[in-house]
Amino acid sequence: MKTRRILITGASSGIGRALAQAYAREGRSLALYGRDAERLEETAVACRAAGAEVDTTIADVRDRRGMAARIAESDARAPLDLVIANAGVSTGLASGQIAEDPEAVRGLLAINVHGVFNTVEPAIAAMTARRRGQIAVVGSMAGLRGLPYSPAYCASKAAVHLYADSLRGALAPHGVGVSLIVPGFVTTPMTAKLDAWQPGRVSDAKAAEIIIRGLERRAAVIAFPLFIYYAMKLFAWLPPGVVDSVMRRFDVTVPQTLEREEP
Repeated sequence: MKTRRILITGASSGIGRALAQAYAREGRSLALYGRDAERLEETAVACRAAGAEVDTTIADVRDRRGMAARIAESDARAPLDLVIANAGVSTGLASGQIAEDPEAVRGLLAINVHGVFNTVEPAIAAMTARRRGQIAVVGSMAGLRGLPYSPAYCASKAAVHLYADSLRGALAPHGVGVSLIVPGFVTTPMTAKLDAWQPGRVSDAKAAEIIIRGLERRAAVIAFPLFIYYAMKLFAWLPPGVVDSVMRRFDVTVPQTLEREEP
């Protein structure tokens, strides 16, 4: 099996942790990034037990200069073949709440949008220089159509969707592939805090399996479950007033993030 060097942000929990464990095997080299040292080391231990070489980096994706330096260090250890910009948070509205807290909104955007840029930009420089590599950006079904109970989260994911779409065309001539990952509900600490109906929810292990299969095909878009993906696409084409009215019928509470703009 060909050795692959894979960098994953947000590797201490959720989809990031599941991806790390699914990729872990002999011949694989994993660069795992996260903010929680204890949980990140737990992921690393499990991956090493499966035979992978692992190095961990405590990093905050909001720190542009820090991320650039750390990704350069990871690439210097061994050239990165795949970078997965996975780190993200959610925020939203409680039932009856009208507007999101501006501080929470900016904290979310700093991680979900700037954090993706801060992860991807250093990878672009390294990969285009070698004329090979793959970048994956984790979006969300919420990036396909605005939802009345999580405005900022939807906006953040819509932004990285278009970013990935744009990069795919720009980087293809330079030998670098770009994949957009569009998950629905996945069993993670994030969805555990969400008080809402979660149709089509899958385990984090199943999500990792689907994502890896798509990345191996170098698929442009990896969306699951497909019935949610196409439903959201349809909602984007229907009259906005009709869809808004239907969405408001759902009783949803999305916890406010405690993250803020500065690391």
